[in-house]
Amino acid sequence: MPEASRERSAALTERLGVRKTYKLFIGGAFPRSESGRSYEVSGVDGRFLANAAMASRKDARDAVVAARKAFGGWARATAYNRGQVLYRVAEMLEGRRAQFAAELADAGSTAPESEVDAAVDRWVWYAGWSDKVTAVLGAVNPVAGPYFDFSVPEPTGVVAVLAPQRSALLGLVSVVAPVIATGNTCVVVASTDRPLPAITLAEVLATSDLPGGVVNLLTGFGAEIAPWLASHADINALDLTGADPALSAELERTAAQTVKRVLPAPAGEPDWTADPGVRRLAAFLETKTVWHPLGV
Repeated sequence: MPEASRERSAALTERLGVRKTYKLFIGGAFPRSESGRSYEVSGVDGRFLANAAMASRKDARDAVVAARKAFGGWARATAYNRGQVLYRVAEMLEGRRAQFAAELADAGSTAPESEVDAAVDRWVWYAGWSDKVTAVLGAVNPVAGPYFDFSVPEPTGVVAVLAPQRSALLGLVSVVAPVIATGNTCVVVASTDRPLPAITLAEVLATSDLPGGVVNLLTGFGAEIAPWLASHADINALDLTGADPALSAELERTAAQTVKRVLPAPAGEPDWTADPGVRRLAAFLETKTVWHPLGV
């Protein structure tokens, strides 16, 4: 066979890989953005990685509806059951360790394997807290009368979370896990420049035991989506961890119009490898006081 014919034959038989289509994660499903928009995601070396869906205002509203629908069942689930679900997420994430490490390397992580391990451990850590947070943050209060008086923490409701922009996996897990461990549901806006680990995490959540709508993930530009979430009357709380500093104050003012609980943006990038403590667990809990007659 002539050389030119062999080259043409090789070119015809060479297989093209199936390029992945990255979508949103809303209500346990993976819809495309209703606007049909997408944007290019590049690695730290400038190499094209993928096209990610660009969420719109309508997508954000759909995510809030899904989170509100899921809230009742998730809040009523036993704390032990929520802990089991979070532990299952850790198991699933561990099984896709290589994929997460590769995506983190593309996103510029200097120790991708270690970050995946830390993210798995963080899920396990919050899974263990699910059935202990009430005992730690609740109380039996002394009263001058024949009554018991209990302070009982309860979930706030639907929480909008602006995920960290730099820590694409460990930071993301560190802001999402405490929200759902305490019975809340959430709408998460992923890192704009590093969204691929977040989308892969959504695939993990979809194939774990987490009910649809408990976590809803949007990709795109936070500056476009966040103002609508901050003003949405059916969102109860706002986590500004990954907010643009120039936008943060305006988001707080907008959230105040509907009396939302707000976790302000930190000064600088937090050390996500440090012991997280109970601050984020307590951030989106309300305290209910219960009086009960003292039995004779």
